Amino acid sequence: MRYIKHLLCILFVALATMSTKAAAPEAGDKGGGIDLQGILWGHILDSYEWHITTINGHGVILHLPVIVKSSTGWHVFSSSKFAEEKDANGNRPGPYGLYISGSAENENKICETVGGDEVRPFDISITKTVAVLFIDAILLLICVLVPARWCRKHKPDDPAPKGFTGLMTMFIMYIYDEVVKATLGKEADKYAPYLLTCFFFIFIANLMGIVPFPPGGGNLTGNITCTMFLALCTFIITNVTGTKAYWKDIFWPEVPTWLKAPVPLMPFIEIFSIFTKPLALMIGLYANMMAGHAIALSLACIIFIMFGINAVAGASMTVVSVLMSVFMMLLEVLVCFIQALVFTMLSAVFISLAHVHGHTAKE
Repeated sequence: MRYIKHLLCILFVALATMSTKAAAPEAGDKGGGIDLQGILWGHILDSYEWHITTINGHGVILHLPVIVKSSTGWHVFSSSKFAEEKDANGNRPGPYGLYISGSAENENKICETVGGDEVRPFDISITKTVAVLFIDAILLLICVLVPARWCRKHKPDDPAPKGFTGLMTMFIMYIYDEVVKATLGKEADKYAPYLLTCFFFIFIANLMGIVPFPPGGGNLTGNITCTMFLALCTFIITNVTGTKAYWKDIFWPEVPTWLKAPVPLMPFIEIFSIFTKPLALMIGLYANMMAGHAIALSLACIIFIMFGINAVAGASMTVVSVLMSVFMMLLEVLVCFIQALVFTMLSAVFISLAHVHGHTAKE
């Protein structure tokens, strides 16, 4: 599967190059081709509005609330107040002296000009990523509370539930038995709520990300801020609940003394590994999900890119593009489950490694 993604990434680079050439109109030509990079970043990056589709050249957009504290105080308004067209500076002007910046430093961020300098106000707006986060959190609560409500009303020896409740109960018990309990053993019940929450939140977010219409379509786990927060939670739980033997193995491991003093080589390596573990969780989930979205969109755009070259090339690539897109979407469903499972399993392993209880010599 990894090799397939590498090949598709190479295809994505080739498509981006082709789309750049196709999108650049020739001299004297007022037309243009498809902007693949604009489509990709428009889906992957965060924004203050939720673009659903375009009908007859007019965008169907869900405008989200803007909540900022600027130099003139608190302001709450709809993102529709920002102009659709950019001014001479590449900014989209809005009310109260605010605008969506087009500069490289603050691109697509709300800014204002104070004393001739561009500054960002205190911004707690409900952006597309935040809206998707709320939707995924509500779906997570439904998936967990519905089977929990059934369990409270039934005894362990009652017949197994059916339908959605039975599916979720089976799913929860599978992750608990095969991942959490298999890794943490007797301490499984202590960390099961966090690990199960991680798995189902990531799994739901991944699935909703490949749904092409609202309330799906948001690339939550392809946003490094979200994956960084999840990895930070694992980092805090791992190190705060670590045993004395765990910290002893970090600062004074069982290695020859010359590797610990006077140059603390091994302690430095061990301390460095504390931070690389959550970094691997963060980058692994973010990179895989972002790459999956980019590849799926690129395959769908092949048709328009080829039609931008000529009609024959477009017609010949239509069937190929549809088949590859279907294959990629099916692959993404599998990746959604695998990435949630990998994040949960590695988190359980890191927590388990922090609960060593010393070493005893064997006769």
